[in-house]
Amino acid sequence: ARPDGEPRTITKADLIEVIHQTVGIPRSECGRIVERTLDVIKKSLEGGEKVKISGFGSFEVRHKKARKGRNPKTAETIILPPHRVVVFKASHVLRKSLNRAS
Repeated sequence: ARPDGEPRTITKADLIEVIHQTVGIPRSECGRIVERTLDVIKKSLEGGEKVKISGFGSFEVRHKKARKGRNPKTAETIILPPHRVVVFKASHVLRKSLNRAS
């Protein structure tokens, strides 16, 4: 947590630094590894594949139908177009770990 009590956000740079500290390879190489990993996940999701990371969770794309919405400023009814969203489901191992840490 940060000094103000808010939870800390882990960034891509943080991931690169952890890999560098753990494995000892140059930061530039760690950056390429992180970028490539995220690129594989992104391309898989774009292609409609489910991405499952054992012990962590799975990502999948769900299709949302068009629906009615409301502009909160004007209260005007609008139609929200169909779209795709990414959904993450934590594995039972991650859920168990999170609940133990509380």
